[in-house]
Amino acid sequence: MSQELQTGSFQWMKSLNKSTILHVIRRHGPISRAEIAKLTKLTPPTVTNIVNELLESKLVVESELGESSGGRKPILLRLDSSRFTVIGICVGTKRIRGVTATLDGQVVQYVEEGIPAQPSPEEFLARLTSVVRRLITQTDEAVHSILGIGVGMHGLIDPERGVSIYAPHLHLRNVPVKEVLETTFSLPVEVQNDVRALALGESWFGQGQGISNFICVYVGSGVGAGIILEGRLYHGTSYSAGEMGHTTIDIEGPKCHCGNNGCLEAFVSGPAIARRAREAIRSGAVSVLKEWVSGDLEQLTGEMVHRAAQQGDELAIRILEDTGKYLGIGLANLINTLNPSKIILSGGVARAGDFVLRKLRETVQERALQTPAQAVTIVTSELGPHAMEIGAVTLFLQKMFTPGKAAEIS
Repeated sequence: MSQELQTGSFQWMKSLNKSTILHVIRRHGPISRAEIAKLTKLTPPTVTNIVNELLESKLVVESELGESSGGRKPILLRLDSSRFTVIGICVGTKRIRGVTATLDGQVVQYVEEGIPAQPSPEEFLARLTSVVRRLITQTDEAVHSILGIGVGMHGLIDPERGVSIYAPHLHLRNVPVKEVLETTFSLPVEVQNDVRALALGESWFGQGQGISNFICVYVGSGVGAGIILEGRLYHGTSYSAGEMGHTTIDIEGPKCHCGNNGCLEAFVSGPAIARRAREAIRSGAVSVLKEWVSGDLEQLTGEMVHRAAQQGDELAIRILEDTGKYLGIGLANLINTLNPSKIILSGGVARAGDFVLRKLRETVQERALQTPAQAVTIVTSELGPHAMEIGAVTLFLQKMFTPGKAAEIS
C-alpha cells in the first residue's frame, strides 16, 4: 500500500464523494460503475475517476462481470474487506479488550489487559496504549493494513473531542483518549460510550441491520442503552442519551452507585443480582449458592446465580425472574417514550435466557401501551463474545464510509 494511504488515508477518504461511493459499494456490491452513478447521482466521469483511485488504493477490487443489457458486460466492483483492518477497543470496568477486525466485521486477533483499581489517568492511558501497541505489533502489514482505531468506553464520553468526561467505575475524569492515541500511533481515532458503539455495531453487522428505529440495551455490571433514531445514533444535548440504568423504578429502592435510590441498575445489573441473592440467603432462604462460596456470601456473583438457576435452584430462579420483571418495567418505559421497532438485549444478564426473558416479555405486555408494545420485537444480540469490540470498530467504519449525507443513500 502506498505511503500516502498509510499516513493520510483518513483525510483522503473524508472526501464526501469518495466516502459516498465507498458506502454504496459496501452496501450494494458487487456493483457496476453505471449503477454507482445512478445511486449517487454523480456523473459517470466523476465515478470513474474516484473508482480508479479506490482501485489503486486496493480498498476496492474488480470482481465478476455483470449482466449485459445489450452491450458489453459491465465489470462489477466490491470492497476488499479482508485486506484492511480496524482496531476496536472496549474499556470495561476491570479490563481493556481489543481486537483487529476486517472491514466486514470479522475478528482477526484479540488481546486484553487488566486495569488496576482506581487507576490514575497516566496508568489508565499506559494500559490503553499497551493494548493498541500489542495489536499493531501482532499485525502482519503484508496481509492487513490498519486504517484506524475505535474506542468504546463506559461512562460519559464527548465523541466530538474524544474525551472520557467521567468513567464512574474507574473514577476517572476528563481523559483525552483520542489525543493521546492519535499522537502515539499516528492513526485516526474515534471514541464513544461503549453501549452507543455497540448499537452502531448492531446496525452494521447485527440484529439492527436495515432498521431505522431500534434500541440496544446492555445489562452487565452496568446498564445502558444505545438509541438509533431515523437511522442515526442519538447522543442527546450533553452526550448522555441512553443512560436508562439511572432511571428510577422505585423511589424507596436500594442505593445506586450514582447516589440516587431505586435506579434500574440497582435492581438488574450483575452486582445487583448478587446483592439480592445475599440478602435473601441472610434472611433464611435456602440455596446451593451458600455452599458454593463456603458461606462467604461476598463472593457471590450474578453469573453464579445464573448457573444455580440452570441447576434448578429455586432462589436463583426467583431472583432472575424478578430481574426480568424489573427490566421489563424499564423497557416498557422506553417503548412508551420512543416507540422503537426492535429492542436488542446484550450483556451477561441477557444471556440468562428464559430465566429473565419470559418474565421480561410478560411485563412489557402488561405495562407498555398496547400499540407500541405490539409493534416492538425484543431479541438478544447475536454478535458474540466480541460484540463491544465490534461496536468500537464500527465507530471508525461509520466515520470512514458515511460522513456528511452519505448515510442517507439507500
